[in-house]
Amino acid sequence: MDVRATTTPPPVGRRERNKQRVRERLYLSAIELFVEKGYDSTSIDEIAERADVARGTFFNYFQRKEDIITAWGERRRAALVTGLDEDSVPTSGSEARLQQCMAVLARINLEEPQLTTAMLTAWVKAGRPILEEPYVADVFARIVDSGVRRGELNPGVSPIVVGNVLRDVYLGALYRWANRSSGATESLAGELQQILRLLLDGMTGTTKA
Repeated sequence: MDVRATTTPPPVGRRERNKQRVRERLYLSAIELFVEKGYDSTSIDEIAERADVARGTFFNYFQRKEDIITAWGERRRAALVTGLDEDSVPTSGSEARLQQCMAVLARINLEEPQLTTAMLTAWVKAGRPILEEPYVADVFARIVDSGVRRGELNPGVSPIVVGNVLRDVYLGALYRWANRSSGATESLAGELQQILRLLLDGMTGTTKA
């Protein structure tokens, strides 16, 4: 038996718990202000004041205001992984897996539409679409690669290229959704599935009636 696999990790100490609470308070204060005032109009002083800490305390947890965007992105990536794991069907094919991925992405955005819109705007202004690694593209690419190897998708397609295309069309749909009125929020999931259907028909070499 591998003892390491059954060893319970040591409990987090009080000092670390306090640090985690302060960091969470700063993060939540920042995103609240981004929603209320916009990213550009929110200062670090205001974030610290909302979190009830000294201005210098902010820099103990985040080097720049832009790091709040990074933290938001990390949480979304974790939510995507969790969503895919929770909804996973072991016997499902690559097509179902791609549909599931689009559904989870839609759900993540629709759960907090105002926050998504505010943070998406901040993400673009901070140049993150260019600077950050295309994590979602990698998720799509792995699913496509599995589908190609299992003979479910056209062997002539490049998983990396398809992953990037799926990420690009996902972001395009997300940008359009963010610019619509709140009454149109439910259309995001449907648009993502329609886009995926168009691409799948090309990748599988079939056309469904």
